[in-house]
Amino acid sequence: MLIKKLFRTLWHYKAQFISMVLMIALGVGVFLGFNIEWYSLEKNLTEIYEATGYSDYRVYAEKAFSEEDLQKVLEIDGVEDATRYLSVVTAVKGTEDTLAMTVVENPKVSGLLVTSGEAYDPESEDGIWLSDRYAAANGIQLGDSMSLTYKMIEVTGTVKGLVKSSEYLICLPDETQMMPDYNSHGFGFISPKMMDNAIPAMARMFTGGSLYMQLNVKSSLEKADFVEKLDKALGRTLLVLSRDESFTWSEAQGEVDEGKTMGSILPVLFLAIAILTMVTTMHRITASEKRQIGTMKALGFRNRRILIHYTSYALIIGLIGSLLGMAIGYGLGLFILNPDSAMATYLDMLHWTLYAPPFSWLVIILINVFLTLIGFLSVRKMLQGTAADALRPYTPKRMKHLAVEETKRFKALGFGIKWNLRDLLRHKSRSWMTLFGVVGCMVLLVGGMGMKDTLNSFMDVFFDQANNYTTKINLDAENITNEEALALAEKYNGDWVAQRSVQIGDKGYTLEVYEITHDRIRFADQDMNVIALTDDGAYIGERVAQTHGLAAGDSLTFSPYGTDESYTVRVAGICKCLSESVMMTRACAESAGISYTVNAVFTDETEVETDKHILNTQSKQSIMDSFGTFIDLMDKMIWLLVIAAVALGIVVLYNLGVMSYTERYREMATLKVVGFKNSKIGRLLISQNLWLTVIGILIGLPAGVGVLQYLLTALASEYEMKLTLGPATYLLSILLTFGVSLIVGLMVARKNRSIDMVAALKTEE
Repeated sequence: MLIKKLFRTLWHYKAQFISMVLMIALGVGVFLGFNIEWYSLEKNLTEIYEATGYSDYRVYAEKAFSEEDLQKVLEIDGVEDATRYLSVVTAVKGTEDTLAMTVVENPKVSGLLVTSGEAYDPESEDGIWLSDRYAAANGIQLGDSMSLTYKMIEVTGTVKGLVKSSEYLICLPDETQMMPDYNSHGFGFISPKMMDNAIPAMARMFTGGSLYMQLNVKSSLEKADFVEKLDKALGRTLLVLSRDESFTWSEAQGEVDEGKTMGSILPVLFLAIAILTMVTTMHRITASEKRQIGTMKALGFRNRRILIHYTSYALIIGLIGSLLGMAIGYGLGLFILNPDSAMATYLDMLHWTLYAPPFSWLVIILINVFLTLIGFLSVRKMLQGTAADALRPYTPKRMKHLAVEETKRFKALGFGIKWNLRDLLRHKSRSWMTLFGVVGCMVLLVGGMGMKDTLNSFMDVFFDQANNYTTKINLDAENITNEEALALAEKYNGDWVAQRSVQIGDKGYTLEVYEITHDRIRFADQDMNVIALTDDGAYIGERVAQTHGLAAGDSLTFSPYGTDESYTVRVAGICKCLSESVMMTRACAESAGISYTVNAVFTDETEVETDKHILNTQSKQSIMDSFGTFIDLMDKMIWLLVIAAVALGIVVLYNLGVMSYTERYREMATLKVVGFKNSKIGRLLISQNLWLTVIGILIGLPAGVGVLQYLLTALASEYEMKLTLGPATYLLSILLTFGVSLIVGLMVARKNRSIDMVAALKTEE
């Protein structure tokens, strides 16, 4: 009999049960999905790192490494393995594409993994092992011939294998681009023997014929110990980057950290709302079932059996919601991590296998235990007393007069205001929960739309105002004199930059020396205002300033890598940067005695002639296009946040509104008896919702701004964005929240038409 009643009750309260199941499913789904995302990414990254031997340290030098240097490094206590390594950006003959051509002597370190074709052969004289993503995007097959050019030298070979490599997990031509584009840029490996045979002329340009300007090392040593032993072994100061400082590792790990951060914010909010929904709805259902509980007691059912029966509702809801949530979680994880996703556009992984962190299953079990406990406590309260007590309709608890109600100011207020204030003060938990729902709605709206405003401002300043060029010409800094570079800049009416690696403390940065005479390059200060560099000091990126506690007017000391030189300059200002850089004018550098070699020219010309000193060209539009995928993904996330905010507001406010209606049922019946019309009572109900909405908006606006600032710092610090909120964001957030509150208020207000005055007023005084 009780089983039949179980299903009848579920059907009778189907709207409420569906509401609870959906909220629990969303809560569990968002929680599981976000944790699946970062945990799966971490596991899959570990897989490709181990499969391709991702190195712990990268050692750079201005003088090439010899075999003797490599041997000395291998003899260092604590070094497990090492290899000489070369990677240069080459042009693909017959196209406008570029390819990072890579040579590695020891493929166990910073190597490759063949996905199809022949195994990598370090003795091959004509083999090219090409990125499978680049090959697929450009229709290149195994056995096809390719010609690569670099510094007027051509290398021709046959594609013998398609590969992946953790060194090119994020395959970008340079760090100015945000998203990889395999239609125009990829990577490939050739053997050391092929390099030696095919380009002996290039080899002779370096001491001892070695082209390897980089050593990649696997070691468990801490960086300070490794650097000390390395400098001692090789007898010179070198630029050393740990895996944490390498672009690929830091960006990929950043995605994992971002997932963890998001997994600690949104899921908590949705789970809290799910539990809140369960508390309010179970309270309402058990209150409505009070007479049924009394009837069962009168028929001889024991309290324990009734308790198990009604507690099973909460258990069923939790289990169904959790199962749906698991499906949603894995669906969300699959949406974010799959071979066709935006994440796959960014990261070139071996596999996209989904993994759920072990703790997530424990959390889901605990959620179900807690939900069942909520059902248990809700029905246990109704079982108190005799069967006759239970057969009486639900009566809200009697409230005592509050001290504030005896004040003159309170007594001077209108009836509607006093009635709603009494209810808010006497039902504090419900009032706080309503406020929480409104604040959560505002936080999601302000955070989502504010991120869009911030990104639009960032794009406008950096690409429409600061970068005022059309084409960037990358020069062969190793074989060009400054006089030749300046002649090219003059030929193309361009401004130029000279870049050099420097060290501040134990961290590496880029020193950028500019000569700006044609207004092709500008800079953004901390308020995102476009400024020009002055000659009275260096300008540093915001992250550099934060790391070293620097401000305008302080002294900055840095040392170029590979030298024992040290320079001290005044900090003239702090800028927003895409990279961690120290910037200064040519005049400032020369006054400080800093040497430099020009390596790029910024011009408004679109046609650039072939020149032995030009490595390649890059259009500003291509950089902007690389942001396109990111912006599209951001737009989707913003719409999801807006939809989630509206759904959150509707579900929470409706559930709490109905709870308020249930608790004030007898009061409204009394009002109807004394002559209040349905419209007047409806306005009383709506006005309370609107009061709480106004307070929630006032709290939610700064809370949303604070959450957005935290997310910008935690998730996008590498872009040094400035939080920007447009008037439309404030207005739309407020209007949507007000609209949701008003619609829900109208939905609840309609219920007062069905109040049974006689039944309500028969309850015990």
